[in-house]
Amino acid sequence: MEDIQQLGGNIELAGFRELDGGSMIILKKIIGNYARKFSDRLENMEKLSITIKTVGSNQFEMKAKLIAGGEIYNSEVTEHNLFVIVDKLLSKIESSALK
Repeated sequence: MEDIQQLGGNIELAGFRELDGGSMIILKKIIGNYARKFSDRLENMEKLSITIKTVGSNQFEMKAKLIAGGEIYNSEVTEHNLFVIVDKLLSKIESSALK
């Protein structure tokens, strides 16, 4: 079973438990800022779920799904830098959801 953490009322993080505390603080800030932007600018933001897994040596694959107003927006990025990956991932969703 996946290891799911709730972040606020409508954000789910899966696979993040392996990450160190310092990285998590920064990631939660980045994710929280995007989530606030989505909920401010989209009607009925229901859920933002982000899943991370390690692929190969020192690479991460991250997938995000945003459900808002009956629409579903997906994004997927593979990258070695955690902060770059989460920013790319959520900016992809931002550009499709907030067009």
